[in-house]
Amino acid sequence: MSAGPEPAERATAAEPTPPAAADGAPAASTTTVSPATAGPAVTRTAGDRAPDEKASGGAPADTGSADGRDAARVDAVATAAPSAGPPVDRDGAASGNEPDDAPPPAGSRSGAFWAWTALGLLVVLGLAALTRFLERNVPTWAEGSAVEDLAAAIEYPVYAILLGLLGNVAVTLSSLRERIQAAFRTEFFIKTGLVLLGASINLAVIASAAGPAIAQALLLITGVFLFTWWLAGRFGLDDKLRALLASAVSICGVSAAIAAAGAVRARREQLAYTASLVIAFALPSIFLLPWLADVFGLSDAVAGAWIGGNIDTTAAVTAAGALAGEEALQIASIVKVTQNALMGVVAVALTAYFTLRVERRADAPRPGLGELWRRFPKFVLGFVAASVIATWYLDSAGADGKATIAIVNDLRVWFLVLAFVSIGLEVRVSSLREAGWRPVAVFAGATVFNLALALGLASLLFRDFAA
Repeated sequence: MSAGPEPAERATAAEPTPPAAADGAPAASTTTVSPATAGPAVTRTAGDRAPDEKASGGAPADTGSADGRDAARVDAVATAAPSAGPPVDRDGAASGNEPDDAPPPAGSRSGAFWAWTALGLLVVLGLAALTRFLERNVPTWAEGSAVEDLAAAIEYPVYAILLGLLGNVAVTLSSLRERIQAAFRTEFFIKTGLVLLGASINLAVIASAAGPAIAQALLLITGVFLFTWWLAGRFGLDDKLRALLASAVSICGVSAAIAAAGAVRARREQLAYTASLVIAFALPSIFLLPWLADVFGLSDAVAGAWIGGNIDTTAAVTAAGALAGEEALQIASIVKVTQNALMGVVAVALTAYFTLRVERRADAPRPGLGELWRRFPKFVLGFVAASVIATWYLDSAGADGKATIAIVNDLRVWFLVLAFVSIGLEVRVSSLREAGWRPVAVFAGATVFNLALALGLASLLFRDFAA
């Protein structure tokens, strides 16, 4: 470490004074700026536009003055405090290759760092264990009470996020948050959980429903996604939040939002907001949709397809399908699994769209395949591979293979619980308040559209279906 700051700029003494321009102002001179400890020198001309000035207007850079001062002073100020991290986009998400929850570089990790990280990991694991405890025992405790059905319908993301938020308050008030936050490995937990989720996608089961389930999934996802994207745009929502909301409503709730967040590099606050909306809308749907199916006089197959195409979480679909009947449960599960399988396709499409359109500057060259590959969420490949391997394994092992897949599924739940706890620990509540009511209105409008479109498709495609 140097004893003091180095000069912000160095001028070459032998450099001749630039000739005056035709209008009497000195011509643009070249100044070499060397910010203290900030990397390579930056060479700019006095006629360059300041970095924060828009191409459409703004005052030009200082090109000189009557007392002989040139633009070096302006350039020195502009480069005096360079960023030490990766570039940050307009939504606050790191736009470099490294995830924004990455630990410090290896050279800066001390024994104290690892000790605090171990403590943070114990906090995350403890809250995750408490989540699984509540998930398994709350329904038993509520048996025979007025809230029995509600308690049985609440899923682990609810407990995990709530406990994470409570832990967030505790570690913030105790000033431990910054010290233990390296253990909040949200991205790793999420990606691992989604890869393991692929093991629950049995492609043979999807094929058993053949055309109707696949056709409904394709048409419903496309229609609902585009409508939600359009509606969110009309409400002026950020493109990344639009992608998360559209994916969550149209595909499979929280899991799809997580995949979309990886593809568009959304902020964790946006993911937490979306996950909260999914849970808030899924719970009443468990009871509302079976009741409406009975009111409308829908057949079991149509009711199951409608439920599977609407409710955004797999567990909630299972609960609602069970209320509607055994055949409805089977169809609902197949439809939901089919939509889940298309999650990877949507992630690929979002990666390409955001790379080629949303985040591409007008003067930038067209991104190549290398840039698309860099942006592509690689865990989607693991998700697809897990689906193929699980399908092959179940076909080979028969009934014995189901026990193994059940272990994988339980491991997947553990990783997703760790992810949701970490989201709760990391989230900034102020960012959630900034989002306001507009995402809620968009999600509600998209849900109503989903209900109508799914009812029409289910009535058309599953009208004569025989399980």
